Amino acid sequence: MPDLETAVDTPLVVDLDGTLLRSDLLVETAFRRLGRHPGSVFGMLGAWNAGKAPLKHYLCAGTDCAPDTLPYDKTILSMIRLAQLAGRSVYLASGSHEDLVKAVADHLGIFTGYFATTSTVNLSGRAKAERLVKEFGDKGFDYVGNAAADLPVWEHARQPIAIRTPHSVAARLRKMAPHAQFIEDRGATLRDWARQFRVHQYAKNALLFVPMIAAHALSFQNLFVTIVAAIAFCLAASACYILNDLVDLQEDRAHRTKRNRPLARGDIPLIHAMVAVPILLILASVLALSISSAFALVLLLYFAMTTAYSFYLKAILLVDVLTLAGLYTMRLLGGGVAVGVTLSSWLIVFALSIFVSLALMKRFVELTACADADRASPDNRDYENVDLGMIAALSAAAGFNAVTVLALYVSGHTVTQLYSNPEILLLACPIMTYWIGRALILAQRRQMQDDPVVFAIKDPMSRISGLAMLAVFVLAI
Repeated sequence: MPDLETAVDTPLVVDLDGTLLRSDLLVETAFRRLGRHPGSVFGMLGAWNAGKAPLKHYLCAGTDCAPDTLPYDKTILSMIRLAQLAGRSVYLASGSHEDLVKAVADHLGIFTGYFATTSTVNLSGRAKAERLVKEFGDKGFDYVGNAAADLPVWEHARQPIAIRTPHSVAARLRKMAPHAQFIEDRGATLRDWARQFRVHQYAKNALLFVPMIAAHALSFQNLFVTIVAAIAFCLAASACYILNDLVDLQEDRAHRTKRNRPLARGDIPLIHAMVAVPILLILASVLALSISSAFALVLLLYFAMTTAYSFYLKAILLVDVLTLAGLYTMRLLGGGVAVGVTLSSWLIVFALSIFVSLALMKRFVELTACADADRASPDNRDYENVDLGMIAALSAAAGFNAVTVLALYVSGHTVTQLYSNPEILLLACPIMTYWIGRALILAQRRQMQDDPVVFAIKDPMSRISGLAMLAVFVLAI
């Protein structure tokens, strides 16, 4: 850490976005606004056309700020406190809107003052440099920043200090100010990206193999095509997870487990995550088109549904769980289209029923967490804590409806065309009944994680139930 006790009379000026914050409030407010009001994109374009200052004013006017949940950099906070102990004045200088900067400054209560963007002046780059020189004089302040926009400010600072600076910017800073000091930061790791891509959720794409297996159409070619299709869905799903996390940053930070997501914690720069989205989608599209245009259309529909869910549908009562169930079913459809297998109406109805049950179970777990913490339900969901009983009942009804559909299918004539011992399939019904009932009871006991699918993958009894179901279907062949 730079030596801050050698210049007591020199104020320390700290940038906000990317420096004190491991995030960017402009990006956050933009996605938050879009997530709550998708139609505001037109207002954003109009404000952007008028300039960055009007855009930031427009975004700030339509969103709230929760400074107590923002990802502050501990190293920078320690630097500020050391400067204060040395008797130095410390100022916050940011290109973010003044209302947001004031909220942060008031929350932390460690700044002598602050400088920020107004409705007419975008305090970034040269404008920030001129403002600070006017206030403190040339070389009359130390400045901590992180980006290319800070180069004009570093040029007039007595001591330039940089953190999380891109290599190209760092090279320019070293050339301009050889005495510049750099604070080490670990940066995003492969593990961070794996968590952001939700690699553990890729297990859901095993559903693409179900149509091939259910139709007894297992062959090397079909297996290879399905693997490619599953990879395409994994890539598209990761892009969707990133978009969803960008929209839900504030809600995730207030959540007991989602607060540890890489974007919410500031482990991955928001800009990097935004760039990753089109890259993932391009790769997914190439793989999808290599299979067939029909499969590519299914993948496109999946992405469209997921995007609509992230930006709008998840805030509508029950429509959100129906959409989630539809997204799971889209994986089955994609698997069928990839290998040319038509899904039976039995499989579609069964899938929708069980996935509605799981989606409602997920909402139940989320609401119990709010109720137990004596918090109101999230404002991006159209549920209230008083709905807990009804949500549990609906989840149970949908789950046991899936069991009924399975029983009717096993009892019908169609099953005899695929299984030589179809009566054995009836054993799958009590296994499913056990798993659904047990999952609901554990959710009621607060022993389930947020996602029932992840719970099923990790839970030993769920694994045993799954293997038992598989054994039943193998024995019935």
